[in-house]
Amino acid sequence: MDVFYLICFFIIGLFFGSFFCCVGLRLARGVSFAKGHSKCDSCQHELKAKDLIPVFSYLFQGGKCRYCHKKVSPLSTFIELFTALLFALSYYSFGFSLDLVLALLLVSMAMIIFSSDLTYLIIPDEVIIFFSIAIALIQFLRLGLIGGLLTLASGVVFFLFMFFLMKLGNHLFKKESLGGGDVKLAFIIGLTLDPFLCLVTIFLASLIALPLSLYLLFKNKEHVIPFGPFILIGFFIIFFSKVTTSEIFAFLSGSYLI
Repeated sequence: MDVFYLICFFIIGLFFGSFFCCVGLRLARGVSFAKGHSKCDSCQHELKAKDLIPVFSYLFQGGKCRYCHKKVSPLSTFIELFTALLFALSYYSFGFSLDLVLALLLVSMAMIIFSSDLTYLIIPDEVIIFFSIAIALIQFLRLGLIGGLLTLASGVVFFLFMFFLMKLGNHLFKKESLGGGDVKLAFIIGLTLDPFLCLVTIFLASLIALPLSLYLLFKNKEHVIPFGPFILIGFFIIFFSKVTTSEIFAFLSGSYLI
């Protein structure tokens, strides 16, 4: 039965991934995702249902538009696949529970942000506001009044910490060092993890982003790197591994070696 549910969540994730990519790209352009039909970016031809089958449409059409035959971005296909995998992983990790609802909300938010930040270097405020409210409500249901208030406090603390880092970086480098969307995203990370794990998330994100940063520096390319996706990758490593602060401190103190 678990295999059946895993397959169901995977298939559901494929279709939702297509929707999330559409939402992210449209919100970043200031276009309503609730109106209009999907179109080819090159020829603006309205896409039909057979052109929008997750993953398979891209593969069957050889990564090209059916109408103008120009190459289309594989971003939507990647978002569909990763959403499907993370939806299935969410069920595998948490089963049917409020934790599963929280995980699905976080994955949904992440895929929208991946789409918008990777393409336009924008994390739409609408996304942050909607998921902040939804995740805060789930946390109150999961943890009760006191636990919910503590998660809100953690979110505010991490938001202020990232805001301080942004201001410090802007002062030191004399240019924008961290996007406002990344700072706002920190609030949601703080709603989900305790302050120490939030710091570990930023450490992992920086570590993962370092090779790309060094490559661009070596190539002398002036290029802005969207940090939001790296924050989310680091966050999901912590979130799905279910590692705790006490376990990290125990490991660092060498107690796991005894």
